Amino acid sequence: LVLSNSVQYSGSMSMVFVQPSDEVAEIWHGRRLGVDKAASALNVDHSENIEALSQILTDLVDGHDNVYYALGKDLFADGLIQSAIDECTTAPKQSKHAPASRHDIRPILHAMRLYKSAAELEVMQAAADIASAAHVRAMKYAHPGCNEFELEAEIKHEFAMRGAKHEAYHSIVGGGENACILHYTQNNQEIADGDLVLIDAGCELQGYASDITRTFPVNGKFSAPQAALYQLVLDAQLAALGVLKPGATISQAMSACVRVLVEGLVRLNVLSGSVEQNIEDETWRAFFMHGLGHWLGLDVHDVGIYKVDGQDRLLASNMVMTVEPGLYIPSSANVPEIYKGIGIRIEDDIVITKEGNSVLTQKVPKTIAQIEALMQP
Repeated sequence: LVLSNSVQYSGSMSMVFVQPSDEVAEIWHGRRLGVDKAASALNVDHSENIEALSQILTDLVDGHDNVYYALGKDLFADGLIQSAIDECTTAPKQSKHAPASRHDIRPILHAMRLYKSAAELEVMQAAADIASAAHVRAMKYAHPGCNEFELEAEIKHEFAMRGAKHEAYHSIVGGGENACILHYTQNNQEIADGDLVLIDAGCELQGYASDITRTFPVNGKFSAPQAALYQLVLDAQLAALGVLKPGATISQAMSACVRVLVEGLVRLNVLSGSVEQNIEDETWRAFFMHGLGHWLGLDVHDVGIYKVDGQDRLLASNMVMTVEPGLYIPSSANVPEIYKGIGIRIEDDIVITKEGNSVLTQKVPKTIAQIEALMQP
């Protein structure tokens, strides 16, 4: 916000409004930064008492033609801005000039949030490391007969012990055919010997999310059908990772992923007919019904549009996203019996680099050999 009309607040600056220091209130509700310390602590130019917000906001908007804020997101904020504009409009004798236009700033901020700074990437790597350790812990704990909530508890405990007090989203722990439910969150069933278990869990650290999915046999050993489908999903993910680089698009990576999946599903007799015809008819969507991935940052499904002027957005360095192909074959599917009831997803977090991409979540085993070796007693 460029301020040209105020003696106290002039030039381009940032400002924060905070609660004043209050010794009694802080005994009950915790420490406050206070007005005097807030600016330096939060690295902004100026801090003010929140009680003065209405008056100062009028001074800030006075004399400007345009006001940018999260228009329509919060009724209280909308009311504050409107009151400030109304104050300027009804005070012409005080030489106040009300902004003529209000604009939603979110498209601008969302575009900025797509590109992570070095400091942001450092925090996101730390969040990925914490979540990775939690997934490893769950793999090591898993055993036939354990309950889904036990694995969820192992995950949450590891998050907290490493300084991430909150999940980035409600963890998914699905054993057996529960893994075929994309947003399964009951997490309360016993996992039988021979079942796969799918865990989709990530933590939040300093506001930034991680998002990891791993699928593994609860008894530590993949059966032949499980291994065949699992390797297919992994190969599809690796194909997508090979495409994701500056100048490429998520759609291109999705196409590479789908081709590998369809070739494998035809080979395993899960799909019939030619590879090309299955791709054209999108028969694979019966078993892979979601997208390849999403932006990741301050939200687990972070802001930012995926198309620009109707065209797929080109990837660029310092964008962060998930890559999460899967196969979900319910027991009702018309497929060979050995594949029924198997759900698999493999999800990693990546940052686009100048050369291609870097996997932030590589500390979690994901090859069949790595998983089985980790889970050996």
